[in-house]
Amino acid sequence: MHEVEAKAILSAGNGMNLYRGCSHGCIYCDARSTCYQMKHRFEDIEVKKNAPVLLEEALRKKRKRCMIGTGAMSDPYLHLEKELRLTRRCLELIAEYGFGAAIQTKSDLILRDKALLAQINDRTKAVVQMTLTTADEKLCGIVEPNVCTTKRRFEVLLEMKEAGIPTVVWLSPILPFLNDTEENILAILDYCREAGVYGIISFGMGLTLRDGDRQYFYQKLDTHFPGLKQKYVKTYGDAYELPSLRSSALHCLFHEKCAEYGIVSDRDALFSYMHTFEDKGEGEQLSLF
Repeated sequence: MHEVEAKAILSAGNGMNLYRGCSHGCIYCDARSTCYQMKHRFEDIEVKKNAPVLLEEALRKKRKRCMIGTGAMSDPYLHLEKELRLTRRCLELIAEYGFGAAIQTKSDLILRDKALLAQINDRTKAVVQMTLTTADEKLCGIVEPNVCTTKRRFEVLLEMKEAGIPTVVWLSPILPFLNDTEENILAILDYCREAGVYGIISFGMGLTLRDGDRQYFYQKLDTHFPGLKQKYVKTYGDAYELPSLRSSALHCLFHEKCAEYGIVSDRDALFSYMHTFEDKGEGEQLSLF
């Protein structure tokens, strides 16, 4: 890891990334792409050590309270977070100043902050987002090797449900020839139904590959699935979007089951929900990202 002094912490849309890089080791991670112009090794995590100071300054200046998002580009619960507690401190500030939170992760370390998230949710809204990729625990250990598996993330969702904290699942990515099966989609949807998730975000049944991400992904395919890289190249070439050959059928299945289970699957509706601040004390919505 290495520390930096950031100049600002909140984006124009009130999102923040406290770290840059990742230690989870997911073989498909888009954040590895060269288009993001990262100047350090991906596993050498950049730590924005002054993030809490910058966040407090930004929150003080806000004329209206809003939702604060984190996790879009870098998981806020990397292994370093256990000791550094930057995410924890920022959540404490969000709670102190009466803002809402929308937080995305793959890690069960978020349970450390469950009580704090519940405190935020009691006054405003805290939305916990978990990524679920495959219900196959062995496959999960290969494609997402350094973070808790899907079953454990399901347990996290259950605990959030018990705490009254709303949850949203990201069903992504669906990897052609690996987890693009009806069995996998149904198993994940069963997890979501039992955990009472508010909604599931899907950008289609497939994945995207850019320069930098593509090379790493193919390297890992060669390591764990000999011959599969060649199948990808033959099927997709250098395309950015790699839809599953079963995409249409799986997409229909996804929406049918979400409707049956009462789970929101409309992306626009879900992003609106996560971006909308609610003051539960006054019973009115105030502002968007």
